[in-house]
Amino acid sequence: MPDTPLQRLAGRRALVTGGSRGIGAAAARLLALCGADVAITYRTRQADADAVVDGIRAAGRQAMAVPGELADRASVDAMVARVVSAWGGVDILVGNAGIWPAEEVAVRDMPDERWARTMAENVDGMFFVTRSALRAMPDGGRVVLVASTAGQRGEAMHADYAASKGAMISFVKSVAIEVAPRGITVNSVAPGWVDTEMCAEPFAAGGRERIAAGIPVGRIATPDDIAAPIVFLCTEAARHITGEILNVNGGSVLCG
Repeated sequence: MPDTPLQRLAGRRALVTGGSRGIGAAAARLLALCGADVAITYRTRQADADAVVDGIRAAGRQAMAVPGELADRASVDAMVARVVSAWGGVDILVGNAGIWPAEEVAVRDMPDERWARTMAENVDGMFFVTRSALRAMPDGGRVVLVASTAGQRGEAMHADYAASKGAMISFVKSVAIEVAPRGITVNSVAPGWVDTEMCAEPFAAGGRERIAAGIPVGRIATPDDIAAPIVFLCTEAARHITGEILNVNGGSVLCG
């Protein structure tokens, strides 16, 4: 493999939340391919998480899978502490875990429970893991959070999700300024539709084709399409980029 600035992550310690499948698993594998040691978090999918870890170890990098609940502060602190105990710190945080409730619900009909759960998983979880990771991160670290097109243009019938991702975008810009003096960059990647398990319901019964037809490039992203920009933001090549939202959605954010 050529040695380029995009591939010099040797010795870096990465933590990827929601790394057992989808975008998180793809990002974890690519970080390892570029030389990083990678810890992934998961909630219940131990077999999937173990498979990702086994693949990374087979490629010659250190890896671990850490179970826990990101919406719970104590659980998050314990997960990060486990990584720090094993490796001494966290150089890279990829905050990928989150939920998208598939059922369409207007705000006037939205139950308190749905709103609270979306905020707990997507906003509280983001805050807890970023705070804990920054406490363990040396100067020159990298934080990349996975937002969404919905956080920029809204999403009718999914206002809870759009609001949570809008909060993430503001959070990224705020934290980027706070930690810039330490050489830590904080950015976000904003996917649109991605071919993951989370989108299985809207993709069913011809939905995939209808959705793809509305994306300017005419296709739905793969997890690898999102992982590559995430990893780019973790490299030295992106050292002068911070507080940015990198759209990786085939141009869909430009459409009404």
